[in-house]
Amino acid sequence: MSITDTIKTKALTIRARYDNGDDRPLAGYLSALGTYAATVGGLVLIGRGTGARLPERYAASDIALSAVAAHKASRMLTKDAIMSPLRAPLTRFEGSAGAGEVNESVTAQGHSHAMGELLTCPFCAAVWASTALLGGLVVAPKSARLVAVGLTVVTGADLLHLIYDWLKRTAEG
Repeated sequence: MSITDTIKTKALTIRARYDNGDDRPLAGYLSALGTYAATVGGLVLIGRGTGARLPERYAASDIALSAVAAHKASRMLTKDAIMSPLRAPLTRFEGSAGAGEVNESVTAQGHSHAMGELLTCPFCAAVWASTALLGGLVVAPKSARLVAVGLTVVTGADLLHLIYDWLKRTAEG
């Protein structure tokens, strides 16, 4: 048996044991992890190439700004009705989730199923969004802060819309 066959057999054994009868896209998850690692590696190379250096520490304001911005970016990507065309090849519309958001289920199979999960899971997408924002703070801090501030302003506006609607409903009884 060749080394390739041995690896393939071992991978299939692990998959069968892990899946527990449910078809989980482990190969797709592995591809996503590899893409994420390559993205981080690319950001490191860009940073070194441009002479950017990691700060000794991050200001609490940058952490708070980045947290709110990553939250909003991940919600927009994974739930915003306007972003549906990006998810549609891999998902099916299930219904409105209120406040401009939708619920979708992943219909794609294999590697594409893993991508569909990433594009419909705000928690999963937040890792990518925060990586992009934090990488931006190192490589292009002014631009990254502009994006983060923009996303944070939208989050504030969303909260004000929700509060306004709640106050209206409360006043109307």
